Amino acid sequence: MSHDRRPDGPVPPPRGGEPLIPLRPFGTTKATVSALGLGGHHLGDVPSVEEAIRIVHAAIDGGITFFDNCWEYYNGRTENWLGRALTGKRDRVFLMTKVCTHGRGKDLARKMLDESLRRLGTDHLDLWQVHAVSYDNDPDLAYARGGVIEALEEAKKAGKTRFVGFTGHKDPAIHLKMLRLGYPFDSVQMPLNPFDAGFAPLSFEHRVLPELLKRGIAPLGMKAMGGTAAAIKRGVLTGEEALRYAMSLPVAVTICGMETMDVLKKNLKIAQGFQSLAAEAMDAIRKKCAALAADGRYEPYKVSLKYDNPETRQPHGFPVEPENKEMKEMFKEAGAKPK
Repeated sequence: MSHDRRPDGPVPPPRGGEPLIPLRPFGTTKATVSALGLGGHHLGDVPSVEEAIRIVHAAIDGGITFFDNCWEYYNGRTENWLGRALTGKRDRVFLMTKVCTHGRGKDLARKMLDESLRRLGTDHLDLWQVHAVSYDNDPDLAYARGGVIEALEEAKKAGKTRFVGFTGHKDPAIHLKMLRLGYPFDSVQMPLNPFDAGFAPLSFEHRVLPELLKRGIAPLGMKAMGGTAAAIKRGVLTGEEALRYAMSLPVAVTICGMETMDVLKKNLKIAQGFQSLAAEAMDAIRKKCAALAADGRYEPYKVSLKYDNPETRQPHGFPVEPENKEMKEMFKEAGAKPK
């Protein structure tokens, strides 16, 4: 049985009376979101703001309502570009961005929220999430007096965001601790793909997804193709298999990076009129990936430092990774070379 359902709120213009992309419930709230969402980080890979605007407009016209972003992506550029693209279209989307305190307090979170709202050209978010909960002590820091959890609650009460949540791609145990400490999050974002399913110690599908469904929290999937699509480039499986697998899980939305119009069109072709795969087809994809999933080689964000944003590492006193995209851009802007 499909977990897609008809909308109960404003959506992009339908064709034939149905939404172009199925809309799904956002947890136990009355909100709905498109089954496919547009990722914020890849928007920073687009060559120009003009092309980014064209991609966003085509995504909205194609039925995507969920738009992901983050305060720290490309040092603020992706929020700025998305904000420009949403001029006159804000009421057609479910807008999410993330706060990047990474263990620091609510005063910084408030400042980041105001900056995000200004960049995005709006007076409120639909969803504000704690970004990249990655280290063992991150949950304790988030819940500490004066921590980011207090900022989430204040923003919600002030009407600056409708919903709140958290994200991470390192370790399911950290997600489970965030939940166990008790704050009533509306959503949780995590990597979900066929390789995650076969990476037993660090599988979000097997360890976190069932807990979210039990609690009525909206699961948000990301990294459907492993972040780099390396397995697809090497022929382990096709991009369509990976995306259909991720979208067939019981999630509110699968968030994908779409940095070119070609990639967007391919994903829209899969998402428009989407029907979830049968259990047998899901098992077949898992089995195809199982032999190469067990050591995390196709999920480098779990087992390497390369995808750790400098904002994540620096507050903990860890050295930054010079190959990170944001670090390269910072060095370029400063006219310096990575050490």
